[in-house]
Amino acid sequence: MNMKRLFIIIGVICLVSQLHAQQVRESFINMPDSLSALLTKVNREDFIDFLDSNMKAEVNNRLGGKTEMTKLTNDFIEVKMSSESTFQMKVLTASDGSQVICTVSTVCGSACDSHLNFYTTDWQPLATKDYLPELPTLDSFLKPLPEDASYALRDAYRQVDMLLMKAALSPDDGSLTFTFTTPDYMAAEAAKMVETYIIPQVVMTWQNGKFK
Repeated sequence: MNMKRLFIIIGVICLVSQLHAQQVRESFINMPDSLSALLTKVNREDFIDFLDSNMKAEVNNRLGGKTEMTKLTNDFIEVKMSSESTFQMKVLTASDGSQVICTVSTVCGSACDSHLNFYTTDWQPLATKDYLPELPTLDSFLKPLPEDASYALRDAYRQVDMLLMKAALSPDDGSLTFTFTTPDYMAAEAAKMVETYIIPQVVMTWQNGKFK
């Protein structure tokens, strides 16, 4: 590869990175109030100004509490909305070359649970199934019991009867990690008994415009 071609490739990569950085900022600032009940547009602008100035990006939200932007990259934003909730958004490239926003909202009580959505860059809703065809199921996190499992173990295993999972987008790559949180909701003794038969995480990656 000659040097001229190498410089062109590097230039294209830098341009794409800059466009993503501009897009994630603009989309976050212009997020509709219906999707950002705790934050005003001024709050969202302040977050970015604070981080650009190497300051702690913390604001007073609409309910009088503290909300902090904890991560801002060229294509990713993470906000600690409150002590019990977080918000993530990532700009992804669809199969047709357009940009898609994926958001993850997580609320934690006795166990954490997440909700994912997809949007255009101007916040028009997109069908989740088009970009995340299959979510993990309860069986995705469970290993089968051995045939000689004790009654106590089988009873504990039966208590894993509800699917709770925490989703997290990666700031560094196109991965989406689902962490099984149902055991956090269970009685501690039962959760301890079945931990050997739990698959703690399922990881998907963004390929050809979809998480697989």
